Amino acid sequence: MTQAGAIDRAHRACETLTVPSGDVSLAVYASGPPDAPCIVLVHGYPDSARVWDAVRARLDNRFRVIVYDVRGAGASSAPATLAGYRLEHLACDLAAVADATCGARPFHLVGHDWGSVQSWESVTSPAFDGRIASFTSISGPSLDYAGVLLRESNRWKSARALFASMRQMLQSTYIYFFLLPRLPEFAWRRLWAPTWTLWLRATEGLSTTADPALLRNAINGLGLYRANFVERLRKPRARATHTPVQFIVPMRDRYVGPSLSTGLDRWLGPHRRIELDATHWVLLSHADAVARTVIEFIDEIPPRDAPLTRTISSVAPPGFSTN
Repeated sequence: MTQAGAIDRAHRACETLTVPSGDVSLAVYASGPPDAPCIVLVHGYPDSARVWDAVRARLDNRFRVIVYDVRGAGASSAPATLAGYRLEHLACDLAAVADATCGARPFHLVGHDWGSVQSWESVTSPAFDGRIASFTSISGPSLDYAGVLLRESNRWKSARALFASMRQMLQSTYIYFFLLPRLPEFAWRRLWAPTWTLWLRATEGLSTTADPALLRNAINGLGLYRANFVERLRKPRARATHTPVQFIVPMRDRYVGPSLSTGLDRWLGPHRRIELDATHWVLLSHADAVARTVIEFIDEIPPRDAPLTRTISSVAPPGFSTN
């Protein structure tokens, strides 16, 4: 059986449920012992939950593993307006999924690419304090932290820091293209979607089949960039994290440079940084290493003194809508 065939089979083996969150319905997939500690995996752009299958298969013998298609991707419905992709709505989606699958139990959170970008909203929100037991960030920076760092003149004093910043700007040129009207949609339909597997093979060394929902994921997911990127960089809300943080840093990532996971100590509590000789889709190319690193990090975290007895959505702060 090919790797892609094994992943398809693993995805079908999950328990599936539909979780409402505001004006969307989220497709959620669960596997592993129901009474085991929970891990929630959040995918990035332009993927769906199936991108986690190889990692999930290495975790669910010990953990209750929850993956879901983010709004607009996979089998989840899409919001009616661009504003529906704002980070606060994505945080509400995580709350809805966690409440429906983990109950009041704390859960470990792992995000890749935009799954990590959106997860920073939750690990810095008081509404999730005590619910997220740990956070592993893979190739997905906090837009708020990035916005603050861009404004700090001392960030540019050393030649090394200046080079790193310029390199990241070049790596991020695709984002500026995604902010344009209509052209990105045209490019996905006519060029990128038909050649996506060839691109992954050439740039990531991956031999895989395309996600059946790739085109829908890509076009809907442009809303993530358009609804959040400019506003958060222009008006960042840098808040401290309330859970231990681990960075898994693919050192050959062509989209997210290693510098975006440095210089953040003022906002972080316990944290560690693990560098891997890998490219952006490390969860596909190095599933063993990703799963092992997540487990090692979880094992290092001391248990909380007392269990939490509330769901997330019941304590949403002002401005954190659960509708």
